[in-house]
Amino acid sequence: MKQYKTYEQKRTFYKSSGWEKLRQEALKRDNYECKECKRLGHVHVDSKKIDGERKSIELNVDHIKEIETHPELALELDNLQTLCIRHHNEKHGRFSKKENKWTHDERW
Repeated sequence: MKQYKTYEQKRTFYKSSGWEKLRQEALKRDNYECKECKRLGHVHVDSKKIDGERKSIELNVDHIKEIETHPELALELDNLQTLCIRHHNEKHGRFSKKENKWTHDERW
């Protein structure tokens, strides 16, 4: 079984034809909509797919169970979900706002 622990291993996986094919299947299955936005009552559609132009991709295909801990599920369609960039970053805790260290400081 392959492992995806290092940056190079993940990079090789995400550039593989098997991943790209499965990624397209997941996007099509999810109607090119963010699953989390849809759950919240919003719609976030992949602008690249609609406009047909080379724009920045608005949607990511995310592994529900991460490939680092579950490499056997790396190419399983049931382990994939389509998320917009915002929700994908929130899921992984990226770019979270840092608490102001002076918030609880006494002011005088």
